[in-house]
Parts: sequence; C-alpha cells; structure tokens
Amino acid sequence: MNTEKDFSPLTPNIVRALNDKLYEKRKVAALEIEKLVREFVAQNNSTQIRHVIQILASEFALSQHPHSRKGGLIGLAACSIALGKDSGLYLKELIEPVLTCFNDSDSRLRYYACEALYNIVKVARGAVLPHFNLLFDGLSKLSADPDPNVKSGSELLDRLLKDIVTESNKFDLVAFVPLLRERIYSNNQYARQFIISWIHVLESVPDINLLDYLPEILDGLFQILGDNSKEIRRTCEVVLGEFLKEIKKTPSSVKFAEMANILVIHCQVADETKLTNDLIQLAAMTWMREFIQLAGRVMLPYSSGILTAVLPCLSYDDRKKNTKEAASACNHSLMKLVTPEDDEDDEKCGSTGTSPKADDQSKTEVDSNDMLNASQESIGFSNISFFAPTSTDRPQETLDLDGIVQVLDRHLHDSSTGMMTRIAVLKWVYHLYIKTPRKMFRHTDSLFPMLLKTLSDESDEVILKDLEVLAEIASSPAGQTDQVGSCDSTDVKLVLKVPESAKQGQQPSKAVDSSPSTPSMNSYFYKFMINLLKRFSLERKLLENRGAFIIRQLCLLLHAENIFHSMADILLKEEDLKFASTMVQTLNTILLTSAELFQLRNQLKDLRTQESCTLFCCLYRSWCHNPVATVSLCFLTQNYKHAYDLIQKFGDLEVTVDFLMEVDKLVQLIESPIFTYLRLQLLDVENNPYLIKALYGLLMLLPQSQAFQLLSQRLRCVPNPELMRTVDESRYMDSKQPPVSKRASHTQIDYNELLQHFDHVQSKHLEVRHQRSGRASDHLERKLM
Repeated sequence: MNTEKDFSPLTPNIVRALNDKLYEKRKVAALEIEKLVREFVAQNNSTQIRHVIQILASEFALSQHPHSRKGGLIGLAACSIALGKDSGLYLKELIEPVLTCFNDSDSRLRYYACEALYNIVKVARGAVLPHFNLLFDGLSKLSADPDPNVKSGSELLDRLLKDIVTESNKFDLVAFVPLLRERIYSNNQYARQFIISWIHVLESVPDINLLDYLPEILDGLFQILGDNSKEIRRTCEVVLGEFLKEIKKTPSSVKFAEMANILVIHCQVADETKLTNDLIQLAAMTWMREFIQLAGRVMLPYSSGILTAVLPCLSYDDRKKNTKEAASACNHSLMKLVTPEDDEDDEKCGSTGTSPKADDQSKTEVDSNDMLNASQESIGFSNISFFAPTSTDRPQETLDLDGIVQVLDRHLHDSSTGMMTRIAVLKWVYHLYIKTPRKMFRHTDSLFPMLLKTLSDESDEVILKDLEVLAEIASSPAGQTDQVGSCDSTDVKLVLKVPESAKQGQQPSKAVDSSPSTPSMNSYFYKFMINLLKRFSLERKLLENRGAFIIRQLCLLLHAENIFHSMADILLKEEDLKFASTMVQTLNTILLTSAELFQLRNQLKDLRTQESCTLFCCLYRSWCHNPVATVSLCFLTQNYKHAYDLIQKFGDLEVTVDFLMEVDKLVQLIESPIFTYLRLQLLDVENNPYLIKALYGLLMLLPQSQAFQLLSQRLRCVPNPELMRTVDESRYMDSKQPPVSKRASHTQIDYNELLQHFDHVQSKHLEVRHQRSGRASDHLERKLM
C-alpha cells in the first residue's frame, strides 16, 4: 500500500504498523488507534471518529492486500473499544466491512474478522439488535465454515449474541422471521444446527412470542427433524416439544388452520425405509392429534387431507406402534367432529350459486405457492386438494364431504390398502351416512359398485362393516327422496314390510352406534338385492364361501322377511336356471338352520296371517327352482298334503346324484331341532296322514343308505292310530263327524295353481338340461371325429 497517501488523522507510524505482516505490530497500531479515538470521544468530535472508521474500512479492511485487511479489522475493533457505549452510533460503519471479510478465501482472515466482530458486539451489546439480521446472516455462513478455528470463533460470537438477545426486550422478531424462514431450509448440517439452536433460544425468551410465527417455520422444523445428525434431531425434538406445550397452554391464540396442511404433508412418508422419515411422521401425527382435539371443527375443512395421511397408518405393524396409535386417535377425534349439523347447510351452499362440482374445481385450483416446498408427487393420492378453500363465501368450519368421499373411495379401490385401513374407511362411510345422510346419498351411485365389490374381501371384519354400510344405504330414510330411476330398471313393485318390533324401536339387529332410522326400505334396497344376486351369479366362489354368511348378516341388519321376499322375487325372473336352483338351495338352508331366522320360521310355520301366506307363496314360486327345497318349505309351513303331492311328481323328474344328496340332507334336517314340531305331529296319525305319506315318499326316493335307515327307523316309531285314540276321539268316530282342523288359516292358498307353477318351472329346468347335454354330446362327437 502507498504509505504516502494522506490517512490523517492516522499517523504514518499507525498506517505502517497496520500494513505489517506481524500481528504484534498490528496490535500496537490498534492500541494507538484506540488512544486516538478516545481523544476524539472526549472532544465530542464525531466527524473525526467517522473519518477514522471510514479510512480503516475502505483503505484497510476492504483492501486487496491480506495484511492490510487484517490491520483494518483489528483497527475497527479498537475503535469500538474506544467508543464504548457510543459505539452504537457508528455500528453500521463498524459492522459492514467486518462482515464482508467473512467471505474471504483466507481462513485466517475470516478468523480475524470473527474476532473483530466479537469485540464490536461485546462493547455495543443491545445496540447491535437493529443490525441483528446482518449479524445473523454472517454468522449462519461461518457456522458451516470448514476451518475449525473459524468455526470455534463463530460459536463464541454466537453465544454472545444469544446472551444479548435473551437479556433484551427490544428484539425485532417481525424483521427477523423472513430471514429465519429463508435460512431454515438449508440442507447443510452445521447451518441446521445453527438455525435450530437460535429457534430454541428465541422460543425460551418470555418477551418473544415466536408461536405467532410458527406457521412460517413449522415446515422447516419438520425437515430439520429428518437430519442425519442425532444431535440435531434431538434438539429439534425438544424445540417442537416446547412449541406443542405452549400450544396446549394457549390454544385460543394458535393459528391451527395455517399449520394444518403442513402437518398433513409431513404425516405422510415418501420413503418408509428411512428411520428419519418415521420420526417426522410420528411427530407430525402427534401434532395432528393435538390439533384436532384442541381446535375441533376448525380442522374440518382439512379433513380429506388428514384422512389421506392418517388412514394408511392404521395398518402399520408393531414396529410403528406409536405412529399407529397416534393415527388412530386422530381418526377417532376427527370422526367425532362430524355432526348432523354438517347435513344442514344446503341452503347456504345453494345461495352462492355454485355447484358441488364447481366447488371441487375451485378447491383444486388453490395457489400452488402454498405447497410449503413439498411437491404433490410425494403425497399419496396426489390429486386430492389438501388446502383450505380461499373463497370467503364458504364457512370457516365446513365439512369437506366431497373431498372425504373421494379419499375413502380411493382407499377402497387401492388393492394395497391394509385390512385395518379398509375397516376404518368403511366405518367412515357408515358414520357419514348416519350423520350426513342427505349429502352422502349424492355420492351413493359412485360408492355403490365398490361397496358391492368389497363383499369379496378376504376379511370377515371388512365384510361385516361393508354390510353395515350397505344396510344403512338400503334402509336410510334419506334414500326415500332418491329418484327411483337411479335403481336398476325393473318392472317389479315390491311392497316391503316393517316389523312391529322395529316400529317400536326394538330391532335387535342394530348395533349400539347404529342409525336411528327405521328399517323401512328405500329405493336402494331393491337395487342392492339385485346387484348382490348378480355378484353371487358371477362369483360362484363368493356364494359358496361367503354367501350364507352375508345373507345371515343382512337378516340381522335388515328385516329377514324383506331379504327373503325380495330375493325370491328377483330369482323368479332369473334366466340362469342353474344359478337360481343353487341360490334357492342356499337360501333354503339358511332359512331352516340359522338362528337369525328363528322369527321368520315361526311366522311361516303357522301361516296364520295374510302376510305370512303372501310370503309363503312368494318363496314357493322361486323355491320351485329346487324341488327338494320346495318340499322342505312345505314341511316348514306344515303344508303336508302339498308336500305329498310334490313328492308324487318327483317320479316324473330327472333324479340325479345331486338330487338324492339333497333328499339325504333333508332327512338329516328332519332329525334336527328345527323340525321337532314335525316329529311330534307324527303322534297325531289321524290328523296328519299326509305328513306320514310324504315321509314315506322320501323314503321310497332314497336308495338303501344311511339316510334311508334313519328315516325308516323314525317311521317305525309312528304309533298305531287305534292305540293312540282317546275316549273323546272314540265319540267323534261314533258320531261320524269329521275332525275339526286345529290349524285355522286366515286366507285361502290356491295349491293347484302352485302345483302348476312347480310343473312349469321344472319343465324349464328339464329343457335347459337337455340343451346342455345336447351341446355336450355334440362336442364329444366332434372330438371323436
């Protein structure tokens, strides 16, 4: 440097020493500068003070020569020491050249710059706070410095600055937050350590309310929580824990809505192989649980996003037990927020003139800048809108029903969805039909096919919950307003009965948390029955493995008479006669053996009412698809003469092995508790001659088998009518009056017409079998040729 240049008031000796390569000489120059500045302070000569600082900054600290820069740094520190409390008046001039040296390529010079700034800050103390962002920016760079000495020096300066902020009440948080929000996304480990340590300090200062600005830094905090450093993760956990404690203390001042979407994003794991991702997910899920419980219905607009994050976690195994439990708590709490009032704002929505579809579109067009640096591609079901509607027309605490249904439907369609998740999805669908039936019925046509498909699920629990949903759809009063045209086209008008017990609120089928609606069937009931039988027809394994289970559960959930009446009515028009026969056999077995059908069996046993006779005739016409089932129905209804007439016709039918096996099963059933009354009626030989004839008819159909022996032994027990006759009955015989039937029927059944119907149905079966066998023989001939 040219020492001839005028550096006054600095003397040539000071200038020469400042440019020297030896630290000792530069230190001597600094002491001289300190002495000189003290004199100016005593004289109150601010002009000369600024002139000295300006020379040290521009001619030395910002010089091209490294030794001059070192001299300038120590000189500026000396000025600050000399100024003492007055250094606050010159801080901008003192700090800026020092911070520029933080970027120097020479590590020694960066260290001297750090040392100089430490001395400046130590003297100025609270006066440096207006320049805090500059200092923080410079320190954040040094925190990641590769040189250990520089890093050590920056840590000393960092601690000093933290002490000043902690003891001061003049910290400008508003000005600092934008810088914090920017730097919190640094991927550098040391920068993250620096950032999280500062947040920890600021959060602990009583006079600094960082909670108000938490929405701006929460996303960054969760990203820091995924750092590879265990120490950084631990500090971040502590910071998040402190924030959560504060949120619980002052929930009324917390901006829950502004943070909900951040939690939704971090509750989802993009890469399940990373342990840090599990940590983020657990923390986010824990926060979500607290938010739902503390904020309540404020969280409703975000419910679709919350469910997208929560539902998959419900199928986690014990390795993620804590996350699963937190997700379960979130799911339960969110479900409780949905109330019947969410079904009552149609008028409000209608007044805005927007359709549900338009509303959905507006939600998906929310500004993408709100994505908080998280790409949608990293989120499952990426086209679901997780962000709150910005429209001022929409209430703040409105249930996002359309979004929820979309999420639930996607989880049902996803083959990889776990069992517990599927159960939770169905519980949600059921809950929404209970709490918001009118709105939910708008989605029924889209949900219905998938709900039917779910009946093929491997899990009995899933099927049970699915049946509850379908039963609620079929019986909800809200479905009555649905247009009949929404059901499958059919010319059958079925009048379905409501049982007296149900009218009195005594229906045993409903669970504790079930719908308060009566089981009067709506337009979806018949559609359900038609589609269920179609599914059984297309999936014979479903019918074989789960058919009886499904039908029995439906009889519990809905009135058994309605189930059997409607299915019989539909099967009457079934074109696939083989399926119709199989289905009738299944229904008949359920009717005769299931405990759930006890009431229906009693209703049919006596045929005392017009309704029971109508039901019998309806069942009979479909039961004709299976001759043995028809006979068993006659046994159940005590129509023994008609049973005998039917068995007489068996001689004209094609008796196959399957047919004989069904007769065998019927014999076994006659020996079961269901037909106890029938066996006791064998004691009254004179009044039940056709019962005995019918049983003998079955005996004659059977080959010499175990069933033959069983029935034969039973018939040998039939007593001699002469021995069983009492005194009163002898008088009857003497008076030659016919015995009065003990069974009084309220209606007349045209049994001749029923027999003709039986002949007609069986002739159709015979025709189909002949066609099938003809095709089989033609095929065999072609093979032989």
